[in-house]
Amino acid sequence: MTAHATPTPALWLRILRHPLTRLVVLGAALFFMMAISGGFMERFKGNTLTSIAVVTGMVAAAIAVYVAYARLVEGRSADELSLSGAGRELALGLLVGAGLYTASVLILMTLGIYRIEGFNPWTFLIPALVLALHSGFFEELLFRGVLFRSVEDMFGSWISLVVSSAVFGLMHLINPTATLTGAIFISIEAGLLLAAAYILTRRLWLSIGFHMAWNYTQSAVFSGIVSGGVSDPGLIRPIIRGPDLLTGGNFGLESSVIAFALCTATGIVLLVMAVRRGKIVPPPWARGG
Repeated sequence: MTAHATPTPALWLRILRHPLTRLVVLGAALFFMMAISGGFMERFKGNTLTSIAVVTGMVAAAIAVYVAYARLVEGRSADELSLSGAGRELALGLLVGAGLYTASVLILMTLGIYRIEGFNPWTFLIPALVLALHSGFFEELLFRGVLFRSVEDMFGSWISLVVSSAVFGLMHLINPTATLTGAIFISIEAGLLLAAAYILTRRLWLSIGFHMAWNYTQSAVFSGIVSGGVSDPGLIRPIIRGPDLLTGGNFGLESSVIAFALCTATGIVLLVMAVRRGKIVPPPWARGG
């Protein structure tokens, strides 16, 4: 029998489906939507329920755009956002993200650096949900779903890990009290952890859970500064006195060697698991025919 060769897609379709096109077109669309969502957060800052509703709507719209691009342009299903098993992975990410931040604070408490002065009403736990939803979903769709996947398609997992982590960290330099040290720390500790979570599962839910829980626990529970940006009071009223190397200073705990050690170690564990399970994608020139 004669085998039928798969027809080569038209040039315009190959251009549309190229990873670089995805990076530019879908990346720009999601970045624009993230900026709009951020604007709504500022506009409705005094109305928490409205902010949650609006940001949730923007997140849903961003997911719809992401899935539509995958299906209509790339001709594939967006398996990285499949709902099968999403609840389990999201819950695990939430648990580990909250656990990592809590462990960091407990170490500071043991050292006498973080002391609890008192507590605010439980309602102080609600506003931080807005930031958790916004950053957890938009940044993971953009940095892991678009940036990491696009660079990985072009150059393989290892180069993509370096590029996506560096860009993710440097983007935090736009925050009001950002520092270069904090951005570098985030590039390594968070960039590695979040990318490794995606590589291991080949889905976004675990990294979304990590991201949401870290930011929420940091702000809503322990009243910490989030990546040189948000510093609203949360449930706990703390007194924090110690060297910036341990507390993170005005950037927040992400710039602490404690968080750096814990998050980087967790990311390495996930990455080793991914390597052992054969989840690393080689560069195109090293792939088999």
